[in-house]
This record gives sequence, structure tokens and C-alpha cells, in this order.
Amino acid sequence: MKIAYYAPMKPPGHPVPSGDRSMARLLWTALRRAGHDPLLISRLRSYEGRGDPRQQRIIERRAARVRRRLLDRFLAPGCVDRPALWFTYHLYHKAPDLLGPAICRALEIPYVVAEASHAPKQSGGPWTGGFESAREALLMASRIIALNPVDVACVDRLLATGQGRAPGVSRLAPFIDARRMRRWSRQAAACRQLVRDLNLKPGIPVLITVAMMRNQAKLASYALLTRALKELERRPWQLIIAGDGEARGEVESRFRGFAPGRVRFVGRLAGRSLAHHLGLADLFVWPAIDEAWGMVFMEAAAAGLPCVAGAAGGVAQVVAHGSSGLLVPKADAGAFAAALAELLADPQRRCLLAAGAVRKVLTGHDLEPAAARLQAILKGLERVKPHD
Repeated sequence: MKIAYYAPMKPPGHPVPSGDRSMARLLWTALRRAGHDPLLISRLRSYEGRGDPRQQRIIERRAARVRRRLLDRFLAPGCVDRPALWFTYHLYHKAPDLLGPAICRALEIPYVVAEASHAPKQSGGPWTGGFESAREALLMASRIIALNPVDVACVDRLLATGQGRAPGVSRLAPFIDARRMRRWSRQAAACRQLVRDLNLKPGIPVLITVAMMRNQAKLASYALLTRALKELERRPWQLIIAGDGEARGEVESRFRGFAPGRVRFVGRLAGRSLAHHLGLADLFVWPAIDEAWGMVFMEAAAAGLPCVAGAAGGVAQVVAHGSSGLLVPKADAGAFAAALAELLADPQRRCLLAAGAVRKVLTGHDLEPAAARLQAILKGLERVKPHD
């Protein structure tokens, strides 16, 4: 089936890496694995984060021009790439879908949304237009797919008004290409070379964290990690930090109080290089303040790492407390330090959790089962019209 694919928050080819961009790419890949033919319909980014009405109007005008071009293209006689279904990833009041609903009505094709949230408290606020657009899109959707369980309750309440067309919210667990990540992380020669390059000390547990260095939630997580590790200065550990961004200077300054050589910054990593760094570590650590779920927890699990994580958002669906890692209350540095101390002192427990992490990611968060689940959700939709 030809599918018009659109990510209003951040298109798959956006230059700035993030979990959102990664998930947009993975959903595209899953659609292809399921036998579909996705077409990136537009790179228009509708995200407006400041609540600026003027900027929102500019985005709306751009969207109107894109809609006209797309409709002229798809309604033209002999069009060979007219989609049979529209698929939007990540829709909410700050990043509404200003293209899909109108085009689906004109083409009479089903409209599908993955990763949608509905926040009634935003009605009447600085993103009122985006809130109404997102609400209308959810109500006309033929299917709504939830990746983060935190979003389900409000969307369900919206659908319960009886105005929506979707039969309910379909669940799809967040996923990665776990088998490929695991294969890369087990390339022993590359990992041994990294140990030499980073001058890691043998016999001392290697901790690793991977996160963008941004202000607000990311910086707050780095600050909490610093406080937790300060409580464990007398214990043996060495830390690798992978990431970059506008707050890098602030992040680095927070770790300067540790002994020289104890903390190693390796910059932004992805793909095979990220897998190799994960493959040489013993434990993944990240407080995850205000994370949706944390793509990197699945990547760490695929590399065979247990996690110590903050129990924010949907993190609990990718880190199973007591079987693939340890979860602690959000923004609690003392609890984070205690959980980390527990696993540093117990290598056998780390091994058991590592095995559990691998099992969980391969069975519940891998690309192949996700593609099959996505196909089951979309099955038969090509026969559904937006007004059915």
C-alpha cells in the first residue's frame, strides 16, 4: 500500500539527532518491513515551541501552500504516487498536523496517527490553534497508535465523547533494530580497541550514559547524575558520557569535581560507534527526567546492559524494574545513588539483569515484531474512508 508519511514535529531527515527523529525513521522502516511503500510527503515542520502567534500564522500559511501543491499533484490525471493512506507520526498542540486531515478528506483516504497526545489544559492557551488542529485530527483518525502509555488516558477520554472515528487507541511498544545493535555491540575487537583508546582501568566497573546536552530536562538529568555520583566517590567506578549540544559546557563543568580521568566525554555517538561504546560498559545510568520513554534504554539493553533509570513518563515500559534494571522515583538523587551502589556492589545481580534486558528488548522492542504489530493495526484500512 502506498502511504503518505509525515512527521510534523521533526522529519526523519532533520539534521539534529534525537529520540523523536530516530522513532520517525524506525516507523518508516517498519512500514517498509510490513510490505508498504511509504512516501515522505513533506519536510514541513509545524513545531512552534514559544507560543508565538505570529510564528504560528507563518507556519499555517506555509502549510496552506504545501496542501495546495500536494492536492494539485495527487488529483492530477495519471498521478502514479497517489497514497492509499496517510500516516502521521507525533502530533500534539505544539506540532499539529496542518496537512493530513484536509488532504485525506479531499482524497477520501484513511488517516492514521502514531504517538499523539491530547492535553485539555492547553485549550485557550498560547497554542490554542495547534490544540484545536490536533484535537480535530484525532477525532477524524481511522486509527490512533500509542507508543507512550502516558498519553492514552486523555486520548481515550476524547474518543469517548463519541465524535471520533477510531475504534480506540492501538498500542505499539517503542522499538529499535535491536538485533543489529546487539550484533554491533558484540564486536569484541572494536570494544577492546576502545578500552585502550579511552584508557579504561581494568577491574573497575564502567558506567555509561548517552544523552543530548540540552537545557531544561536534559541538563537537570545530568545535574542529578552528578549529585548521585558524588555520594559514591569512595566506590570504584569510571564513567563514559556520550552526547553533545548547547549545554555541553555546563555539563562538563558539573563533572569537573571528580578525580582526573574518572569521567570521559566522547561526544555525540550513533549507530555502530554507539553500540561499540555500550558494548564495553557494565551499567547504563540515566535519571531520565521528563523522558517520553528513552530510546537509549532499549539500545543499552540490546548491548546487554542493565540500567539504573528514573521512573519518568513511559520509561517503565522499556526498563522492567527488577528484571532488566532498577527504576527509582523521578528526580530523587539519593534513591538513584542507592540503586547504583546496589548494582556496583553486586556483579552477579548485574549479570542477571543484563540477561533480562536482552530478553526484554529482543522480544518486546525489536523491529521485526513491531513491523508485524504495525501491519496488524493497519490491516484492512485501505478500504476505510474518512467519513466511514
